[in-house]
Amino acid sequence: MISMDDCGGRVLVCGMARSGIAAAKLLASRGAQVTVSDLKGEAEFGDSLEELRALGCRFALGQAPDAYLAESDLVVISPGIPWAKPFVQKALSMGIEVIGELELGARLTRGALVAITGTNGKTTTTTLVGELLRAAGRTTHVVGNIGYPITATAGISKEDDVTVAEVSSYQCESIRLFHPKVGAVLNITEDHIARHGSMQVYIDMKRRIFARQTEQDVAVFNYDDATCRRMAEGLPSRIAWFSRRERVPYGAYVEDGNIMLAMDGEPQRVCAADEVLIPGPHNLENALAAVVIAGALGVPRETMREVLRTFRGVEHRIETVRTLRGVTWINDSKGTNVDSTEKAIATMKTPTVLILGGSDKKVSFDPLAKTIAAAPQIEHCVLIGDTAEQIRAALERVGYTAYTMTGYDFDACLAACQDLAREGGCVLLSPACASFDMFRDYEHRGEVFKQKVMALT
Repeated sequence: MISMDDCGGRVLVCGMARSGIAAAKLLASRGAQVTVSDLKGEAEFGDSLEELRALGCRFALGQAPDAYLAESDLVVISPGIPWAKPFVQKALSMGIEVIGELELGARLTRGALVAITGTNGKTTTTTLVGELLRAAGRTTHVVGNIGYPITATAGISKEDDVTVAEVSSYQCESIRLFHPKVGAVLNITEDHIARHGSMQVYIDMKRRIFARQTEQDVAVFNYDDATCRRMAEGLPSRIAWFSRRERVPYGAYVEDGNIMLAMDGEPQRVCAADEVLIPGPHNLENALAAVVIAGALGVPRETMREVLRTFRGVEHRIETVRTLRGVTWINDSKGTNVDSTEKAIATMKTPTVLILGGSDKKVSFDPLAKTIAAAPQIEHCVLIGDTAEQIRAALERVGYTAYTMTGYDFDACLAACQDLAREGGCVLLSPACASFDMFRDYEHRGEVFKQKVMALT
């Protein structure tokens, strides 16, 4: 294993997206001999790699990384590279350590580490925990799958800091020594089967964040989620719960309309549940999870109350873009799976035109179709992208025929929505799918949606 104290070895960094670039910068700044690899050619990166060139990194772009394995002591892969990739397995067979960018950043991060995973709510909860800790006066770094790599802050972290990381199942494939002081699983529903092959493997990946925890650490789970309750079994760490429906012995719950926190003493009131500014029952769950995590780290209840009353949520998650001619346009591009979109639907209180579709994750849309058919507020669906036909078939199986197909033409999609939406209602982009068929990622999809909606007349 390469020494993380001096990082003076030969490191091959594979995948030059945000996390790969940040990892290469961190390693080069600590004395490693870094080779950066990506299947894309150098011309496709523009000026984004110039800082790596200035740091002395060697470029191996536009080619497979296999030729550079023999001269590497460590391979660092981006989350988008599956563990099953042949070059990863070849490196392991050669005795070379392979880790992900998250693992690298965690090894080099000082201070307390918090890891938050789950199918939905990760970004909102991670951001909210960061706000709670900052409001309590803690120097806090909010990183991970949220869009800001942990390796971008590892080099500046201090012993009194807290790093709050949003962790995806992809990132969990390549962790080994990852050890959060507080880890949390918010919920588990079907997602990423195309990557992991089965639901059980997906669950196992999420549970890996607790593998190195001890009785001195805290593991937070959603008590209302049966899968989460099973995941908590057999862990050595102290188990804390959050629940909208039941009182829990250790954690946060709702009782008589109040958020209560029970941690080594009599339960204490934090605030009224309806004081939480971000809307919807799913966001109440996110708030409860954040309260448990913050409570485990010593944040005062008065601080929690003030932040919960003022926190407005995150971009691309049930984000109001504008109201035009009495129609409110809402960006929920982060709704990248069925469960997330079902939760967005539950927050809609007025007649809604729903935009669905995107790249295929190999999941069933039948549960979503049933939800739509049972939701009187969903008046029409506009279907786009690779999965449009799958969603159409699922809707028809439940007898729902109020849909329009617009293929891969996003302008036609928005024009159809503008024609279909009625005054006093809304248009909701919550695709229930990934975005890679038409966009770079969900953020790009949300930004394009907002730009085009603001241009509507």
